[in-house]
Amino acid sequence: MTAFELIYEQVKKIPRGKVATYGQIAFLAGNYRWSQVVGYALHSNPDPENIPCHRVVKKDGSLSEAFLFGGISKQRELLLNEGIIFLSDGRVEMSKCKML
Repeated sequence: MTAFELIYEQVKKIPRGKVATYGQIAFLAGNYRWSQVVGYALHSNPDPENIPCHRVVKKDGSLSEAFLFGGISKQRELLLNEGIIFLSDGRVEMSKCKML
């Protein structure tokens, strides 16, 4: 299995209403140093319907400016539709929404 495939398998496990960080996905995919690789993989997501890349956020809960599938406002919209709670500064409330 390639690194991207390992990453996609982990992203598929993020439940609706939860988020994971790039670092968490890297760790779960087998290499804690792959945070940037996770970003590259999500940017190349071949199946956004089944690989919910919008559920991956930065470690501080902020959204990616490079969200490929409609931009940062689309990522926020998708997360809001799943019940994700945001702080007043626009970051995800990680203590309530973090997968792990």
